[in-house]
Amino acid sequence: MRRHFNFYSQYLIGVLFGIGLIISGMSNPQKILNFLDLAGNWDPSLMFVMAGAILVGLGGFYLVSKRTETFFGGALHIPTRRDISKPLVIGSLIFGAGWGIAGFCPGPAIVALGAGHIKALVFILAMLAGMAICNRFFTGHKK
Repeated sequence: MRRHFNFYSQYLIGVLFGIGLIISGMSNPQKILNFLDLAGNWDPSLMFVMAGAILVGLGGFYLVSKRTETFFGGALHIPTRRDISKPLVIGSLIFGAGWGIAGFCPGPAIVALGAGHIKALVFILAMLAGMAICNRFFTGHKK
């Protein structure tokens, strides 16, 4: 019974996240590209979405820091590394470039794919290919 509760709870959390992405417009790549277009049709609304996400994240991290297991009873894996490594910087640059070119990051791309946007399918396939290449050829990032 607990396993089913965990599965459905996690599913509902994902649905809520997806609805939030749709309501905020973050599944629309043009909204992201307009945010990045400082010299043109700049749309600052993404800053407010990010600020809200940061506040929720900070609250979540505070709650998790007081726990030894997840809310669903599993092992709690909190990253311990705090250094800024070369793979982190390179990965961040690649992520940012992809975000700026496509107007998607992984979560909103999946939501947009569900809405039938072909551009999201191309992004997700490219993302999966990049993940496979990284996993195959770059093992240093796993340390």
